[in-house]
Amino acid sequence: MKNNYRNIFLLIGVIAIVIMLFTFDMKYDELLNNLKRAGFWFPVVVLLWVFIYMINAVSWYMIIHDNKENHVPYLKVYKFTITGFALNYATPFGFMGGEPYRIIELTPYVGVSKATSSVILYVMMHIFAHLCFWFSSIFLFILMYSVNIGTGIILTFAGAFCLFLIYFFIKGYKNGMAVKTLRLCKKIPFLKKWATHFAEEKKEMLERIDSQIAELHKQRKKTFYTTLFLEFTTRILGSLEVFFILKILTPDVNFLTCILIMAFTSLISNIFFFFPMQLGVREGGFAISTGKLALTGAFGIYVGLITRVRELIWIGIGMLLMKVGNKNNIVSNKE
Repeated sequence: MKNNYRNIFLLIGVIAIVIMLFTFDMKYDELLNNLKRAGFWFPVVVLLWVFIYMINAVSWYMIIHDNKENHVPYLKVYKFTITGFALNYATPFGFMGGEPYRIIELTPYVGVSKATSSVILYVMMHIFAHLCFWFSSIFLFILMYSVNIGTGIILTFAGAFCLFLIYFFIKGYKNGMAVKTLRLCKKIPFLKKWATHFAEEKKEMLERIDSQIAELHKQRKKTFYTTLFLEFTTRILGSLEVFFILKILTPDVNFLTCILIMAFTSLISNIFFFFPMQLGVREGGFAISTGKLALTGAFGIYVGLITRVRELIWIGIGMLLMKVGNKNNIVSNKE
């Protein structure tokens, strides 16, 4: 990737950090006191994401390496993973920052079509694992709590919604999604002209991307299910963050309840994905979910605060990694 492009992505991240620093709903001395209250649990929460990102990188690494020709060093994939997620935290609409960055960085190694298909596949798997996590959490809730009529209706609709999207993603894995996505864009007024031109100009590349997407489900089933398992595992590990933070506030913490809090909060965050950096949404989600699960809403606000600071730290790390280790990139002429 050219340094000019990296500098644009870096600027996005720096702006996000500045905005996050100025949008905390408390004074800095109060914020510092809350971090001191967290004690050793706060560095534990930050370090937890070293391992979560490591598993995310393994999942993407497996998707990339379908043969010996497409060799990308794991540490490069790990680096692109961290920075990609940092950019996703920093930009509205989630995928407007991290995914283009990953494609551009990966292209010199495997070519543009393979880079694009592997990033699309990883994003699909990441979302697919979210859907599986939300769907399985419905049954966990039923096992742990009594369900009245109102709650039953909500859970039924949530389950039906998850099943519909799971079906949609399975269809996408079987047939590819690039061409269909462009067809959908053609129906959107502001994107119609661009989508039509792009679809005609890049027709062969889009078809190649779709064939590579379909290949993962049809011919590489072991990779498909392994990466799904890895991504699902990161959702469970992510619940440890809630568990560690709540341990600061109360000794009576149930890890299964933390899984439900994480599932409910991530669902709310993804519903309001268009909020830049999800400002206020994550904190509100934690407050609502803890309140619904017989915990005080103040606990949820505190969890949201510590999580926001952790995100801020990892955005900073991602931005620093963007400028590190870029001298030995392999230049590829692959399409």
